[in-house]
Amino acid sequence: MPETPVLERVLFSEEQLAERVAALGREISADYKGKQPLFVGILRGCIMFYADLLRNISVDCTMDFMCLSSYSGTSSTGEVRTMLDLRESIKGRHVVIVEDIVDTGLTLHYLMNNLKTRGAASIEICCLLDKPANRKAEVHPKYVGFSVENEFVIGYGLDYNELYRNLPYIGVFKK
Repeated sequence: MPETPVLERVLFSEEQLAERVAALGREISADYKGKQPLFVGILRGCIMFYADLLRNISVDCTMDFMCLSSYSGTSSTGEVRTMLDLRESIKGRHVVIVEDIVDTGLTLHYLMNNLKTRGAASIEICCLLDKPANRKAEVHPKYVGFSVENEFVIGYGLDYNELYRNLPYIGVFKK
């Protein structure tokens, strides 16, 4: 694993990520057997996790993306902006939101309320990382890769000012 000067330490290796994402894929596939879920990836942070997760989904499904933003640097602004919306109606669909990390929960709380008004049959959250200690809104992901402490993490899609998303592992960002 190459040295990255901005890392304090590696939290999850490529192998740990691959194993956990495969397990999540199996669990979700079992839960959605015969339902053709719609997986909604929240850009940009989810992209690596989303791609790997969908490769581990064994049921028929469709894909779409949304882009929401509430971060600047290492902290949440508290204001959620929709940058890209879904292309089609979700009325009557089983929706699985795929998110890189649930931190304050403000973005997902906003999104869940927004999607509920669109008539989905069900809406669940699948996140790679859950940071419950930092929660400011009532959000409960059904599918969680790993729980993490209140540290700023980068890699595997997670960024610091749009950098380091391409790291194949997840690490703690040096302050």
